[in-house]
Amino acid sequence: MPFLLAAALCSVLVSVLLKLARRLDVDVGQAIAWNYVVAAAASAVVFAPPPSALHAASTAWPALLGLGLLLPTIFLALAGSVRHAGIVRSEVAQRLSLLISLLAAFFLFGEPLSAAKGWGMAAGLAALTGLVWRPASGGGASGGTGRWVYPLLVFTGFGVIDVLFKRVAAAGVPLGAALLVMFMLALLVSLVLQGWRLARGTVSPGVRSLAAGLQLGLLNFGNILLYLRAHQTLPGRPALVFAGMNLGVVALGSLAGMVVFRERLSRVNLAGLGLAVLAIALLARG
Repeated sequence: MPFLLAAALCSVLVSVLLKLARRLDVDVGQAIAWNYVVAAAASAVVFAPPPSALHAASTAWPALLGLGLLLPTIFLALAGSVRHAGIVRSEVAQRLSLLISLLAAFFLFGEPLSAAKGWGMAAGLAALTGLVWRPASGGGASGGTGRWVYPLLVFTGFGVIDVLFKRVAAAGVPLGAALLVMFMLALLVSLVLQGWRLARGTVSPGVRSLAAGLQLGLLNFGNILLYLRAHQTLPGRPALVFAGMNLGVVALGSLAGMVVFRERLSRVNLAGLGLAVLAIALLARG
């Protein structure tokens, strides 16, 4: 359980850091690029995939290329979601993205649909609707259309990323090699995006963005590594690890958003939050 708690804390701290980016004069795009420098280096050191494993990654190039393109762009969407919609909605939208991967499991990978998963998916869709609900009067958290557009982008993007991860796993690519190649490709995409911004003169390199990026990279990689360690320490209880991670992130994210940053949720939003907890519990059980 300590590994689960630490993994959930790393995930929430990523959102906290993104939330504080403007206050700290941090350029999120640069920070995300530096984040992948750290993540790629940590993957090479911790997993140390042999050349044969890296060669095996070539069997899943389409999925890996998709991951390399999506990871930095969805990271930017997550930053926008945290800024406009808040930590609570962003974290829950990210966790509910498992609905997309479940649909893929049923229709693409032939996994049977149980009653618990069916009810969990229904509750999850209702939760997503409640979380992005915006009163007609415009009350609640500020952010305009970004208050619901960004969480939906996070929901969709992380769902597609999970499906691509399953494609890579199905191709038999070792985890360490997959992570290293994926992070290197994401770094390349990030460098292209930041190079374009530098060429246009819309941004200049900053030490604060570098420092924030190093922290993001450590938290991002730490989340992955600690989650894997949790599975290793509880090998016969994957449902407990899955539910503990997701519920832990929702609980800690809600605490950080509502207590630390004073994010305001409507009754419909709070109902959506409750349905999200129910959905995760049902999906873990199923």
